[in-house]
Amino acid sequence: MNQNDIKKLLQKGERLTLEAKLAKTDVPKSVWESYSAFANTMGGTILLGVFEDLKEKDLAKRFRIEGVEDAERIRKDFWNTINSNKVSDNILTDNDVKVVDVNGKYVVCIHVPMADWHVKPVYLNENVYKNTFKRNHEGDFHCTEQQVRAMIRDSYEGGNDGALMEHYDMNDVDPDTLRRYRTLFQFRNEGHVWNEVDDKTFLKNLGGYIVDRETGKEGLTMAGLMMFGKGLSIQERFANFRMDYIDFSNLIGEERYSDRLTYDGRWENNLYQFFSRVIPKVTFDLPRPFRMEGIQRVDDTPLHKAVREAFTNAIIHADILLEQSWVIDATLERNL
Repeated sequence: MNQNDIKKLLQKGERLTLEAKLAKTDVPKSVWESYSAFANTMGGTILLGVFEDLKEKDLAKRFRIEGVEDAERIRKDFWNTINSNKVSDNILTDNDVKVVDVNGKYVVCIHVPMADWHVKPVYLNENVYKNTFKRNHEGDFHCTEQQVRAMIRDSYEGGNDGALMEHYDMNDVDPDTLRRYRTLFQFRNEGHVWNEVDDKTFLKNLGGYIVDRETGKEGLTMAGLMMFGKGLSIQERFANFRMDYIDFSNLIGEERYSDRLTYDGRWENNLYQFFSRVIPKVTFDLPRPFRMEGIQRVDDTPLHKAVREAFTNAIIHADILLEQSWVIDATLERNL
C-alpha cells in the first residue's frame, strides 16, 4: 500500500471495510474492537494517523492526514498487544502492518483479513460472549450471544450434522418420508447394495443414524432427524425452527401473498418434504426448451440446476439453532 492507495480509500469514507483513527501517540483501545469486527465480518483496513471531521459532509474534505509521532513504536506496541491475551487469535502476518509515508507524515496501515471459519469468533480480553464484535456499515458493534454461538457452531471441525440426538430413534422417523426417499434412491441407483438393507441400516449408511461405540448410545443424528423426522419430534428438539415458502409476486388487490407453504399438519415438517414441495414451485415457470436425448425428452436446463443448487445450499447452510423462522422468498426468483 502507498500514499495514493490511502488517498483513494479515504475518498469514499469509512465503510464496512475501512476504519480511520487519529492515534497521534498511542495505539487506540478502539483498534481492537475494529480488529475483532473486521476479522468476524469481511475483513478490512485500519488507518492510524488520520483525523476525521465528523461535521464535514463532503467526503473529499472529511479526512485529514495527521500522521503518528513515532510510527515504529506504535507498530511495535501493536504487535506486542496482538500477541498477548488481548485477542483470542493473531491472524495477521508481518506484511499486514505497514508504515506509509504520506507527504512526510506517517500512517500505520493495518490490513485485517476475514478470519477462517475454524478461528471465528475472534474476541477480546478472554471473554467470547462479552467482547466479540462485528462490522456494520462504518461501525463496530457487539455480537449478540446468539451470533457468537452460531460462529462457535460453525467453527466445529466435524460439523454438527453428525451429532447424536440422544433419545431420538427410529420411532421419530416419518415412515412415509423415508419410503419416498428410498424409492427415489432406488430409481436413481438401481442395483445398489443399500436397496436391500433395512431402514435403520440404510440411515446408518447415509449418516442419519449413529452408534457411539464408546458409550453404547445410539440414535438419529441431527441430519437424520431434520431430513426424515416427524414434525412433532423436530419441534420438540428445535422449538424455534419453522420453514416457510412465500411468493409475494403478482399480487392483486389486498392479497398478502400469491402462494405460501407453511406447516399446517398436512405434511411432515422435515427438510425432505419441504424440499420436495417447494422445488416444483420455484421452478414451475422457468423456460423449458424442447430437447431430445435419443427417444427421451430432457426438460432440465442449467437454470433449473442453478435454482435447485441455490435452494439446496440454503438448506445446507441454514443454522437451525437460531431463534427465527427459515423463509424462502420466491419473489426475487419470479422477477429474474
